[in-house]
Amino acid sequence: MIRNAFARTVERLRSLLQDAYEDERGDVPGWVLITLMTAGLVVVIWALAGPALADLFQQAIERVSGL
Repeated sequence: MIRNAFARTVERLRSLLQDAYEDERGDVPGWVLITLMTAGLVVVIWALAGPALADLFQQAIERVSGL
């Protein structure tokens, strides 16, 4: 009984993946969401790490210029 349920579940997943693969339109709303979330993450990381990275860069330039 468990094997039959597992086999049915695997067959459903395979069918869903095949349907998604064969769909030529793609998932435009999904890609828009991924793009917006990625841009949001970049903005947050830049806001948090930007000053530290700028200081690190400035220190590196000063060391190279001091030689």
